[in-house]
Amino acid sequence: MPKLTIDGKEIEVPVGTTIIQAADKLGIDIPRYCYHPALPVSGNCRICMVEIEKQPKLQIACYTPVSDGMVVKTTSPKVLETRKTVLEFLLVNHPVDCPVCDQAGECKLQDYYMEHGKYNSRLVDVKVKKEKKAFSIGPTIMLDQERCILCTRCVRFTDNITKTSEFGVFERGDHSQLDVYPGKQLDNNYSGNVADICPVGALTDKDFRFKCRVWYLEKTKSVCPGCSMGCNITVEWDKSRPRTQKKARVMRLKPRHHPQVNDYWICDVGRYDYHFIDENRILSPQLNDDFISWEKAIDTIAQKIALLKKAGRMDRIGVIASAKLTNEDLFVIKKLFKETLGIEQIDFRVPEKSSTSDDFLLKADRNPNTAGAQTILQPSDADGTPTIIQKAKQGELDLLYVFGHDLIKLFGKDTVEQIAKKVKLFVFQGSNINETCGYAHLNLPSAVYAEKEGTFTNCQQRVQRIWPAFFPLGEAKLDWEILSLLSAKLGTPLKYQGEQEIFKDIAQTIASFSEMTYEKIADQGMVLRK
Repeated sequence: MPKLTIDGKEIEVPVGTTIIQAADKLGIDIPRYCYHPALPVSGNCRICMVEIEKQPKLQIACYTPVSDGMVVKTTSPKVLETRKTVLEFLLVNHPVDCPVCDQAGECKLQDYYMEHGKYNSRLVDVKVKKEKKAFSIGPTIMLDQERCILCTRCVRFTDNITKTSEFGVFERGDHSQLDVYPGKQLDNNYSGNVADICPVGALTDKDFRFKCRVWYLEKTKSVCPGCSMGCNITVEWDKSRPRTQKKARVMRLKPRHHPQVNDYWICDVGRYDYHFIDENRILSPQLNDDFISWEKAIDTIAQKIALLKKAGRMDRIGVIASAKLTNEDLFVIKKLFKETLGIEQIDFRVPEKSSTSDDFLLKADRNPNTAGAQTILQPSDADGTPTIIQKAKQGELDLLYVFGHDLIKLFGKDTVEQIAKKVKLFVFQGSNINETCGYAHLNLPSAVYAEKEGTFTNCQQRVQRIWPAFFPLGEAKLDWEILSLLSAKLGTPLKYQGEQEIFKDIAQTIASFSEMTYEKIADQGMVLRK
């Protein structure tokens, strides 16, 4: 492997590595606009120029492969002067509208100009104006041609990643401009990614425009709950607002790099389906039409279970869990209902409606934890969800406990009406109001994924962590906490103090999770043992 020196630091890298890749490994930041590690190299912005000993001219770091003995300088006077010149060229026709640009605070033109720019402008001519200032190019993205520096990241993304080829560069010279091809719109499953990779304010996300300045955003690592792929994301929320208030807290979701799962991308389904975090939430326990305390809510369930247990009729209890719950929540469901109370009728599988999918990231299974639910609960086909629903409908159950599902969408309104009449206690535990809540006798407010710590297991059998961005809204509690309260009221306390203790128990009792810990899972996750 070739060994080279960059700014006095030695590194050995594989053959074919470029200078910019070697510098990144050393933690040396070389400015870049057109270069992106997941896209083909175009080498057109020229700001990544570096000086190589024994070569008369500067070379672009994004395209130049390393060689053994190479000595590279990234901050020599010649390099710094070239960067200033490149920035001056890029800014010749760039509008000075930073105060009203949504990219302000994360714009590489701003950042590099502050670090390398020429502060005495030599421009005396009028700027060349582009035809279109700010216009829609599809359902999710706005384009401002004046701000574009023609890095072509978006062109290469749609040509090579989505293979939908909506973008092109038209005209020549200083009249060159980015646009979608005539008759086309940017309308694919991954359109939002072009706003992520745009280094300036040319491509902006309609959903985020003028919503919040980026310096007010706090970022929390998480996993997208939109489908079973489990793409790594950051939940970006407004830290200037109290974390418990009812107003919208989440401003946007962004992809987080994971080479084995989603690389640098997320689909639009996952990106834009986040409003449920703050909207239409269940905020307090409710028994029929009355808001009640948590103590009364737990007492109501505990009394019904105690009566059935005394009568030896635990077969008249049905539990429908959810693959949207974390591994920790599902394990506590199993621990309480199956192992402690001996309830056999527990399932999570429901007849989901068919959903769109593709051969990239988006999966038809819209649950983030189907693999985890199957591994932990291991439900029997004999006592599956359709059987539980049929028994409830026929009055063969006294207690039906449902986690998050809208049974009306799954089984129809008539079925749920029958269940509400025949079952003595119909409990719904979930985060958001749906039609089923109107028929449930008792509604319990639970936290959404962005308010939880825990793990999901994706379709690759990879266990991945999520972290809480803020506290649960209203009186909502974590799902496992609610079940712990119920367990204590029944006289069989689970005694878990947190998610880490639950996961430790999972690792000790379920072979697929053995030897896993939160520390080992870290950012990249761990695959279940076979």
